[in-house]
Amino acid sequence: MTTSTTQECQARKAPDTTEAIHELTAHDRCDRCGSQAYVRVELPTGELFFCGHHGREFSSAYSPIALTVQDETDRLYAQHGSKLASTAAAAAS
Repeated sequence: MTTSTTQECQARKAPDTTEAIHELTAHDRCDRCGSQAYVRVELPTGELFFCGHHGREFSSAYSPIALTVQDETDRLYAQHGSKLASTAAAAAS
């Protein structure tokens, strides 16, 4: 998911909403696979939580209808950046 997509979704949020967004923790789990969630999607009908993988996989489905998208996948790269890059390179070869 791109930063511009995140900003576009966040821009759709109602301006009178004052709800504080908390950082996602290990208690927040992906609704698809149960891994730690790094993406929270607020929809008109409720919230969905996704790991980084499923957040990217389903972004084209939720982006058009999301009220807000909280994407903390940058924390993955900050914590595990070199491991993720070497894993991605190995998978591509």
